[in-house]
Amino acid sequence: MSVLEFLKSFLEFCAHNRAQVSALFLEHLWLVGVSMLLAVLIGLPLGILVTRHPRWNRPILGSANVVQTIPSLALFGFLLPAPWLGERADRLAIAALTLYALLPIIQNTCTGILGVDPAVREAARGMGMTDRQMLFQVELPLAMGVILAGVRVATVITVGVATIAAAIGAGGLGEFIFRGLAMVDNRVILAGAVPAALMALAADFLLGRLEHRLRQTS
Repeated sequence: MSVLEFLKSFLEFCAHNRAQVSALFLEHLWLVGVSMLLAVLIGLPLGILVTRHPRWNRPILGSANVVQTIPSLALFGFLLPAPWLGERADRLAIAALTLYALLPIIQNTCTGILGVDPAVREAARGMGMTDRQMLFQVELPLAMGVILAGVRVATVITVGVATIAAAIGAGGLGEFIFRGLAMVDNRVILAGAVPAALMALAADFLLGRLEHRLRQTS
């Protein structure tokens, strides 16, 4: 089969199964969106904690680094016995994806806050700002571009890892990929891989534009 014939066959397959492709795309987007929201809500405070209490640097960043070294399927397996998480595949997938997304968010939060010019900090203290005021009015706004870069990296990683969630029945575009591997059908594999790649590229582009704007204003 030539490339053009394969491309035509692939497009026909997508058109014929567009409802299922759309449904799995939305499932994938939901898994990624919820996971990233949780990762930001957890990772940002942990990054701030490390900058305020350096003794937490090793346990927090060390734990996040260890999670990154665990293969995704193995992590799903480790979390499976958890009582509440193991009851539903989507909960298990979201928990695992959240853990995978933490490292770049925590690292960039630390880097961004610690990278604020000391002279700016001294000026803020000279104005009588408390530590809390300096964090929210000076450090976080100036570090937001760097923090968003971490969120951007984490999002792209999460979109890719989320395809593995189909292995535990959590849905998403990985269902097409695993189905295509079982059927030895490249069309089915690409029906999952191409939308996932487009989602990752779109997220990277949009967050990159936002990051660029924040770096210009800070």
